[in-house]
Amino acid sequence: MRPFSRWLPYPAVSLCALGLLFIILPVASRYWLGWSSLAGYLSDLGIGSLLLLLSYRRPLLAVPLILAWGLMLLGNAELVTAVGRMPEPGDLKYLSDPQFVGRSTQGAGITYPGLAVALIGVALACLFSGRQRWPALPRYSLAVPLALLLGHAADQRFNPSEADQWQQFNLPHKLLAESLNRAQHGLEDWLDGDDANSPPDIAGLARLDLSGTPLLAGAGKARNVLIVTLEGIPGAYIAANRAAIGSSYSEDLMPRLSQWAERSMTTPDYVLHSHQTIRGLYAMLCGDYSKLDSGTPKGVELLNNPARSEQCLPAQMRSQGFSTHFLQGAGLRFMAKDQIMPQMGFQQTHGREWFRNKPYLEFPWGMDDKAYFEGALKYVKQLRQHKQPWMLTLLTVGTHQPYSAPKEYLERYPTAKQAAIGYLDDAVADFLAGLEKQGVLKDTLVIVTSDESHGLENVRLASAWGFNLVLAPDQAALPKVKPGVYGHVDLTASVLDYFALPVPDNIAGRSLFRDYTTSREIMSYTNGMLRQHDGAVFTECNFQQVCRRYASKGFIAEQAEYLGRISGKQARLVSQRAALLDQSISGGQVGQRYQFANRERIDLKTEARDDWADNLIGAQYLEMPEGTRTRVTLKIEAVRLDRHGASLRLKTKEFDRDVQLSIPELPALQRGKTVTLSFDFDNPKTRKAFSFHLLGEGRGAIRISDFSVVTEPLPPELIAVQAPEDTLETLAH
Repeated sequence: MRPFSRWLPYPAVSLCALGLLFIILPVASRYWLGWSSLAGYLSDLGIGSLLLLLSYRRPLLAVPLILAWGLMLLGNAELVTAVGRMPEPGDLKYLSDPQFVGRSTQGAGITYPGLAVALIGVALACLFSGRQRWPALPRYSLAVPLALLLGHAADQRFNPSEADQWQQFNLPHKLLAESLNRAQHGLEDWLDGDDANSPPDIAGLARLDLSGTPLLAGAGKARNVLIVTLEGIPGAYIAANRAAIGSSYSEDLMPRLSQWAERSMTTPDYVLHSHQTIRGLYAMLCGDYSKLDSGTPKGVELLNNPARSEQCLPAQMRSQGFSTHFLQGAGLRFMAKDQIMPQMGFQQTHGREWFRNKPYLEFPWGMDDKAYFEGALKYVKQLRQHKQPWMLTLLTVGTHQPYSAPKEYLERYPTAKQAAIGYLDDAVADFLAGLEKQGVLKDTLVIVTSDESHGLENVRLASAWGFNLVLAPDQAALPKVKPGVYGHVDLTASVLDYFALPVPDNIAGRSLFRDYTTSREIMSYTNGMLRQHDGAVFTECNFQQVCRRYASKGFIAEQAEYLGRISGKQARLVSQRAALLDQSISGGQVGQRYQFANRERIDLKTEARDDWADNLIGAQYLEMPEGTRTRVTLKIEAVRLDRHGASLRLKTKEFDRDVQLSIPELPALQRGKTVTLSFDFDNPKTRKAFSFHLLGEGRGAIRISDFSVVTEPLPPELIAVQAPEDTLETLAH
């Protein structure tokens, strides 16, 4: 008698219990989660039946497969809901972390408790379902999962879908496909030899193009420029854009802004290059592609490149005599905007602390949209009291998760998200009406756009579909609908061109105030898909570096003619172009040195409830390359504290989840004292979307005089061996 027979069924669990766990439950949960697709069901049936065959009559193999399958199924559902992506191979070690399966980074619990209970119940039934001897299955049983997986592969090849990854794959199938693709690409690179390393041409993507015919004769009539940036709003919300694209999306969530679009020049085929506010702001204001992956944002890299900073739009306008201003509704420390925006050339940078008007809602990120725009209208009024021309960039925050709106809006709309959008629609429309009443539209170029798109289900390319509305004193000379493909990378060149100011040669893009007869290249990375358009062919590449090609005159289109798919070297050229664009600031250098402290006084809250909204430092979404060592140095001074002092916590996250490093607890900060912390950690594998979260609680204020993050290559002799334990040093004065 084997030892495990006392605890495990012998020879294995029943077909009924295994079938329920590996086949019925995933298929039912796919339907329940709204992820139905033929490819998805084939993936579930193929992988599920394969795992069933591997587990049946094999108790020692069944146990880890059952546990891993349950964790993967639940973890995948939780992460897709939280951040809109499937887990990556490096995420597997976090699948049992409660933070991973939480609704949000604040650990608000499991989003799908019903699924968790069902998984636990069925898994227990499998593990303790009796000791009957079940008959052996015929040898040809293995043909069933193989046929299903081959059917999935055929469906992917001959009937390509633009559905999200989680609708087409379950997690084990995705990981298996990635591994097979990496092996295939490695073999192809070996066969190609030196040709595999030849860099592709990106001149068409990175060049400045002012060859088009100007829409205006000379400089525009405006003397100021106002850029209004709405958090997360896709182009599909503008009725004129839907009509121009022929979109089937029918919800009219922003009717009042759509009315303003009828008075403006709108660009329906307007491309957003990435997710995240700081990436969108960088592309808009610096005439360059934001990172086309999840690496360190270029806005952060800008802190180490003052020469490139001088090419950004605020710096250019400042050099031409404009006063430059940035005003957002949230605090500035998150994503280091307190340092990045001045680095771009803003002379005045303000966040939540500037506003003196009372908000209408308690919102964790900052000012609600109505109160924000009322404050922004006062800011514009102050600027108009001076003779100097000005540039003002506004950024809202109310349509950021968690969505919030007044009771009357929540009662009017079926979801909180839609209510928040409706609230923003009224707020921005009232703001534009207020500008018109003040006479601002007579002497100011006003551009209304969004930083990113929060996407829409069943709307093609919604995650990359932005919008751009132009209101100008020269409105009669501008078309109602601007033809052609444009994107955030074009905004800097467009504004400088409107004012007939010199445009630096090393920025990219076209001008919205010119007509072009030739096509152009443009790229985007949203929702895990890398997309490239060359003016005639639209190419979309997934996580397997398998690309689908479509005949399409535009980037944003309701539908396009499928031309077939490419893989191998042709597909890798697309990702190589993106990688070269990503190096526009760093030049591909591995070493990184960032200083996130600004020595400003920070008033503490008595309770820090939110890892994001209450974060005291702006070191988020960094990349630490493979084979490097990161050293962090932190110094915090007590400015004015009561006798109880302040408690401090430093947390780290990867892809918005807690990651455990050997960081000691920070000691309590006492009145008149200083706390210093220094520690190292090695990066044997690349860390992406890595964030530091410094939280403080107490009565009074502190000053962060040092928060440096230095990442440098490990000595060659250490790269090949196991990384040593993190070294730590804590000092309290």
